[in-house]
Amino acid sequence: QYSPDNVAGADGHIDPTEITFPGCSCLTSSCVVDVCSCLCHGENYNSLCLRLTDKEEEYARPVFECNAMCQCGESCQNRVVQRGLQFRLEVFKTEKKGWGLRTLEFIAKGRFVCEYAGEVLGFNEAHRRIQAQTSKDSNYIIAVREHLHSGQIMETFVDPTYIGNIGRFLNHSCEPNLFMVPVRVDSMVPKLALFAAADISAGEELSYDYSGRFHNLPISNREQKSLEEDNRLRKPCYCGSRACASFLPWDSSLFSTP
Repeated sequence: QYSPDNVAGADGHIDPTEITFPGCSCLTSSCVVDVCSCLCHGENYNSLCLRLTDKEEEYARPVFECNAMCQCGESCQNRVVQRGLQFRLEVFKTEKKGWGLRTLEFIAKGRFVCEYAGEVLGFNEAHRRIQAQTSKDSNYIIAVREHLHSGQIMETFVDPTYIGNIGRFLNHSCEPNLFMVPVRVDSMVPKLALFAAADISAGEELSYDYSGRFHNLPISNREQKSLEEDNRLRKPCYCGSRACASFLPWDSSLFSTP
């Protein structure tokens, strides 16, 4: 079932459509830093492109867009991900990876491409679904972990297996042209937004790193040891990049006993 937005999962703990953020009181057509409460962490976008930090290899600043309670207009420059798809994309059959997704037009670096939307699950339901999978099943469940300044870790689990959008057709690449950023609009439940990591030509397949690493940063020795131990359970990677790790990323936390 196609849905452009996240929906509440089977366990029903989280309603991603609930509006809990207060809106800004900006009466201008577009909000500005130092005035808008939604931009207290800094400007998010510049001409529709995500503003990266000084270190282009990483993006760590939280993104809060103006929401349904804000008084600014729909043309506000801080409303990007919530507008949805802006590019013509096509689902196609790949040679080795099953279905894939490609763009039919040029996409500039930093532009929002699409969301990875589906059922928002709690840990227990995500764990139950993973445990029920066989080696032949495709796993669409993504686990996103955000480290808060308090030291806590916020987890978001999204599963587009049964209800989802076009993002479910994105394949993994060890050298991807997209990267994922949690973007919040109406509540703390994030939209898992995918942005262009480089200029992308028309006809090019779209991909992101399933592990969440940005621009394919090197993995730590601890991660490498864990991956080697789990290789017997992992699926081969057919991305074809020069930096291919041979296997798809593996998150053992959802496969182990809670």
